[in-house]
Amino acid sequence: MNLKEFAGQLGLSQTTVSRALSGYPEVKKTTRERVLKAAAELGYRPNTSALGLATGRVGTIGIVFRGGGDFGPHTSEFMGGLGSRLQQADVDILLSTVDTREAELATYRRLAASKRVDAVILHSPAVDDPRIALLTELRLPFVLHGRTGTAGNFAFLDIDNFGAIRQATELLTALGHRRIALVNGHRGYTFTEHRQDGYAAALGARGIDIDPNLLGNGDFTDEMGFRLMQGFLAQENRPTAVLAGSMMSALGAMRAIRSAGMTVGEHISLIAHDDVFPYLSPENLIPTLTTTRSSIRAAGTRIAEMVLDLLQGTPAADLCQVWPVELVMRSSTAPPPN
Repeated sequence: MNLKEFAGQLGLSQTTVSRALSGYPEVKKTTRERVLKAAAELGYRPNTSALGLATGRVGTIGIVFRGGGDFGPHTSEFMGGLGSRLQQADVDILLSTVDTREAELATYRRLAASKRVDAVILHSPAVDDPRIALLTELRLPFVLHGRTGTAGNFAFLDIDNFGAIRQATELLTALGHRRIALVNGHRGYTFTEHRQDGYAAALGARGIDIDPNLLGNGDFTDEMGFRLMQGFLAQENRPTAVLAGSMMSALGAMRAIRSAGMTVGEHISLIAHDDVFPYLSPENLIPTLTTTRSSIRAAGTRIAEMVLDLLQGTPAADLCQVWPVELVMRSSTAPPPN
């Protein structure tokens, strides 16, 4: 059954049926429910080409990854949540990879000109992010995973990175730690700056000055965590506690601590930001790892819902969320050794 035949059985125009199936808000609720019920009973699934002609949509969301650093377990978890939810709405993902920021901006221009996507998802936002102004100029709808200092009215989902690291740092200072290292992301990204600000706020509340020798930045990988931790341990006045920006960098830090003949939770306390990986549980590590917990898969699912809502007419101002982060205490944190 094609769209014309299906619409004829309902006594509706093809455009009305297409818009009802796509969830357009201007279609009456009773009409939309009638169309959806008939589609389920008759086993009708719209032809995407015909649907695009009727609605002006192509049923595809775009996302651009830049460089090898954008790939890893965090990306796979996010894409798992995103893809599963979009699949339920019969929406595909167009994935592009580029090497530079200039190539990324060129890709958005090409996507907008070719009309190959209905919207895009932006990730890893910078404090000053040129993508916001470009997509606004191109009139290409988007949802931002994270936040930015760039002005504009746009949909976004972020976690409270400031509050998460402040709370974790406060836990360590309450235990008596004064030399606390921070393994963070690359400078310039909003989440990196928010985490360092939370760290600074907690230390400042205790009258502790920031030691730049205890700040490390890089990719969230096992290798980077290992190298940064080695550097911290080589200092004459080494830290007694470490905040790791991800489970991956925490694993590297734990490896460096063991290699130095020390024990996590006894000689050095460790807290990691945990993105809830199904194959890596902080409860199964030795010792069990204290974490600030937030599911990146759940974030992918929610962003998929937000982009669908945006395309159905929900104002971007109503699609702005900041999720709190839970601190889960386990065995890797203790008072500093005498």
